[in-house]
Amino acid sequence: MNTYTETVGNKLNKLLDKTKDAEKGFKKAAEHADSENLASYFNRKSTERKTFGNELKMEIISFGEQIDKSGSAAGVLHRGWMDVKAWFAGNSDEAMLEEAITGERAAVDEYKDVLMETSLPRSTTDLLTQQMSKITSDLTTIKRLEDIA
Repeated sequence: MNTYTETVGNKLNKLLDKTKDAEKGFKKAAEHADSENLASYFNRKSTERKTFGNELKMEIISFGEQIDKSGSAAGVLHRGWMDVKAWFAGNSDEAMLEEAITGERAAVDEYKDVLMETSLPRSTTDLLTQQMSKITSDLTTIKRLEDIA
């Protein structure tokens, strides 16, 4: 069985931070969305990311690692940027969808980076692959929403 290294623990904590950031970002987007369908979609994504975060926490703890509670400065900046962009764009649903696409693509890249780590236990690989697959499939949904926004 493969084990966690400090590097893996750090990468998973960063992924957890970004998952929390995404949860908050989707919640904020839902608050600004004009379309009820889009607000519902963003709320669903926020709830999904909260679930992802809880799953990541359990996985990290199950291998004796500590949860980093410092949060992500990049996430705070990104949400601030979304606020500014939404204000200038008149809280445009299209602008928020574009930001969601950017964030989701970045999330997939983060997952791929962690999955490239060869010392991941099977349970971690399975969890991350499942979460990344969900994000990837939802990118198609976001792109369709953007086309009709």
